[in-house]
Amino acid sequence: MADAKKTAKLTFDGKEFELPILSPTCGPDVIDIRKLYSQADVFTYDPGFTSTASCDSTITFIDGDKGELLHRGYPIDQLAGKSHFLEVCYLLLYGELPSADQLEDFEARVTNHTMIHDQMQFLFRGFRRDAHPMAIMVGVVGAMSAFYHDSTDITDPWQREVATIRLIAKMPTIAAMAYKYTIGQPFVYPRNDLDYAANFLRMCFAVPAEDYEVNPILSRAMDRIFTLHADHEQNASTSTVRLASSSGANPFACIAAGIACLWGPAHGGANQACLEMLEEIGSVDRIPEFIARAKDKDDDYRLMGFGHRVYKNFDPRATVMKQSADEVLDLLGVENNPKLQVAKELERQALEDPYFAEKKLFPNVDFYSGIILEAMGFPTSMFTPIFALARTVGWISQWKEMIADPQNKIGRPRQLYVGEGPRDYVDVEDR
Repeated sequence: MADAKKTAKLTFDGKEFELPILSPTCGPDVIDIRKLYSQADVFTYDPGFTSTASCDSTITFIDGDKGELLHRGYPIDQLAGKSHFLEVCYLLLYGELPSADQLEDFEARVTNHTMIHDQMQFLFRGFRRDAHPMAIMVGVVGAMSAFYHDSTDITDPWQREVATIRLIAKMPTIAAMAYKYTIGQPFVYPRNDLDYAANFLRMCFAVPAEDYEVNPILSRAMDRIFTLHADHEQNASTSTVRLASSSGANPFACIAAGIACLWGPAHGGANQACLEMLEEIGSVDRIPEFIARAKDKDDDYRLMGFGHRVYKNFDPRATVMKQSADEVLDLLGVENNPKLQVAKELERQALEDPYFAEKKLFPNVDFYSGIILEAMGFPTSMFTPIFALARTVGWISQWKEMIADPQNKIGRPRQLYVGEGPRDYVDVEDR
């Protein structure tokens, strides 16, 4: 908790109340209103909690005006450019970059836990063949608590650690199996000689009839997608995980809740929406028409994948993701994919248009990640499961931090009640 060195005065109903002001390491000061209700018999109104800090955290910091994203103080562009996903996982979970020995041990523990309990495969067969992969992931991850009883006691630090490794290790396997199930192909089991991203790609695209070699450019691009989506502060799904955790729920239930929240199109579906937009545009010659609509103040149409709710300048993740997108498209080409042709030309025209520069509507991470996943051959239904896979480490880091917080208490937001006042029951024959 940041120290309170300043105070703010609130005058209400003829009385004056002094509220502590907390100064964080980074970001704006925060007015501490925890005692406001008990002292003044009044509470605040903040739909969406956009002006309310719900917790202390040492994990991730975002400055949307500067276009800054830090994990434990390290800029995301440095981590995505120089590190790799499992090293970033270690950083998020434990607070510091690992030594070579620590990283080797962590990677080995994750790699050796990628298999799921064999009986869990029957869960997949209980879903309809056309079930959405996210529906499967919500169910299967929640069901992990029925299989791994030795890591559900949140009061035991060792069980929390075991649950952490299991979730990070098994999420790619679960996501890949969900994909394979929906396309009617046999499950492909993980291999311990492959890295995290390569293993996931192989489980998604290999078939028993032939060998599958993972292209290192595609593996690196997938690793960057994981890294750039690993954590993003107190967003809707992370807040959901924390709220579920505040009741004492087991970790698998909390992460399943986060997956369910991420499924919402306003949260995890942004890159899918980008691809659907490109499909709607259809061809390169129609791009000016849609750009004109986006610039028309009387038209509510907007280009998906441009601008960001949090980042008012530019998305710091997009620069690294663009590099990966260019590498992947150079490798796989765009000649036979109209959507990718539209994406490349739309990016070019938008970046050259003064309107988008003035409004700071730059392509964001969702725009480029959607392009990469489309080029790799993933259907749009798999975009959000891949997002959930990557975000799992962020959810777990936030969950572990909350469990260890001595100020932790069950979440209970207030409301502004605007319904009927007290009234007497009327017997049915008198109504």
